[in-house]
Order: sequence, then structure tokens, then C-alpha cells
Amino acid sequence: MGRVKFLQPVRRLPWPFLLLIFAMASTASCAGTTSTPVTPSIPAFEPAPTAKKVARENRWGIYSLDLASSDTALLYSSPEKISNLNLNKAGDTLVFSRRLKADSDSSEEIFGFRIADGRLDRLTDNDFRDIYPVWSPDGKRIAFLSWRERDLDIHVMDAGGQEQKKLFDSGSHDADIDWSGEKIAFTSRSRVWTINDDGTGLTQVTEPPRAGVWGKANLPFGDYDPRFSPDGREIAFERLESDTSTHGCYNIYLSETTGSSEKSLTNTGYSQGMVSWSHSGWKMVFTVAAIGSEGRYDIYTMNPDGADITNVTPDYFPPDFLCHTPVFSADDDSLFFIGEWWEQ
Repeated sequence: MGRVKFLQPVRRLPWPFLLLIFAMASTASCAGTTSTPVTPSIPAFEPAPTAKKVARENRWGIYSLDLASSDTALLYSSPEKISNLNLNKAGDTLVFSRRLKADSDSSEEIFGFRIADGRLDRLTDNDFRDIYPVWSPDGKRIAFLSWRERDLDIHVMDAGGQEQKKLFDSGSHDADIDWSGEKIAFTSRSRVWTINDDGTGLTQVTEPPRAGVWGKANLPFGDYDPRFSPDGREIAFERLESDTSTHGCYNIYLSETTGSSEKSLTNTGYSQGMVSWSHSGWKMVFTVAAIGSEGRYDIYTMNPDGADITNVTPDYFPPDFLCHTPVFSADDDSLFFIGEWWEQ
């Protein structure tokens, strides 16, 4: 709060001085000058600006970030881990997975969160691990990964969690799904693939060097987290290219859905990925999780050609506040992301 300056007390003047001042005022008046009393103005009180802070309730939360003002808001909070945020095309409902028990991946389930009123709906309720939900383009269905047999497979359900069924099983772990038009992209064996949304038409998109080979990083060399462009013609993904740290060095790539015209968008040596496109197609948002051995978990944006890489993480975010899986709002003016308060 700003401080108010108090006026100093006025000293009383001796009578001779008062008479002299009165005489001078009378002389001036006789000369024809009219004196108008002026009321002294006191500057308006202006409080000091309040420093911005990130709201905190539990370790995990879903937040919004206004890109123009850098203001944040806590939309939902949970003591257990939240993962894999995805927004429907209408822009009013997020889906994500959440652990029900802190020490158990098998208890992870899928939830829907209505942004306007904060309504939370549990969409899966079983003894399996259900993760990585993504909306269909029309908002009527949700694809997700479920470990119901020997590995993670692609499943689908309606928007209310009903009519669950297995869509595709590659024979190995399937992961990192995205849905555009009538195509679903995913990773398996450290490569990017697509299928039709009825489970047919398996097509390999990428063949990265050393795909599936384990090094010192926490995943094998290869490609992960494919994301369709808004027009469905291109796929952005990250590629693990170096294992000099346990974080790994991931660079972001772009290719056509056929696998042709592959090109690198970043070459920083950082651990970066989880790309999401703006609805206009003019921007990408992604997370930089580490620079060398330093954990960061900051939010960056760039153009689809790799230009104008910008850290949009507000300066007032504390070091122990980590940002995961950012996605654009329907109007592209804001981001939604998962925030984690790091606990040693």
C-alpha cells in the first residue's frame, strides 16, 4: 500500500507580520487586481500495484494463462497427479486423466471438466489404467489409452463415458494419441503411426534413427507425442536424439501425414515437446522440460516453421511451479495447462 504524506502544522506568525501582509493585500486590491482564493489540491491516493501470484490449493491443478496480460487463474485443483490435458473443439470442456491414489498408476481414470461452471464428470470407472484422452473433431467421442490386457491399447467412448470399446491393438504399447478428421495418430515402438478412426488403415509415418534403442534417457530413442495441424495435413512430434542426460534431448519435428517433407523445427539441445497447435494454425505451444541437467518446465510458443521461439512463462511463476501439456483456448488468446507444485 502507498504511504500518505501528512501536512506539516502551520506556525503562527507575529501580529506585526500579519498586519503587514494585510496592508500589502489591501494595496494590491486598490490597484485593481482581484484575488481569487485557490483551494489547494491534494493528490489522489494511489495504492502500489499488487504483485501477481499463482493460486495454490493442492499439488496439482488446471490453470488458465491469458497471453496478453500474463494473468493466471486456478480452475481445478487435485492432490493427485493430473495428466494429458485436451480441449474440445467448442472450447468449453477439458478432458484429462487423474490418479485416484498417489502410489498407484493402475487407479488412473479419465475425467471431463466444464470450464464455465467447474463441473467435474468422471468418465471411466474400472480397475484398469485409463489415460491420455483426446476429443474427436465433432466432440461426440473420446479416444483414450487403456491397459486392460497385456499392454496399452487405443479405446473409444462417447462424450459421456458410455459405449467403451477397444479400437486398435498394435501388439505392443500404443501411446500419445491425437485425432483429426477421420484419422488418429499415435506412437508405438518409438515411431509415429496413423489409423482410420474405425481402427483400420494402419500407416507408418516416421522411421527415426535408432528407434526403440535404450540409452541413458528415460525413454528409448525415437518419436513421441504426434499432433495434427488444424487442417490435418501435417503432424508435429518430438524426437529423442541424445541421451546425455536422463531428461534426454528432444527436438520438435514436422512432417506431412504421409511421412514426407520431414524437417526439424528446433535444434536447441533441450528437452522439449508436447506440442499443441493454435486453432488458427499460426502458432504452436510446447513445454521445455529441461535445459541440459536443469529442470525447467516452462511454456514456449513458436511459428510452425520454427521461427519466433518465445518463452511465455510469466516472470512471477516461482521456480517450484512446473507447467505441463499446454493447449490453446478456442480463441487462441489464452492457454490451459497443468500446473504442478514440485515437492522434494
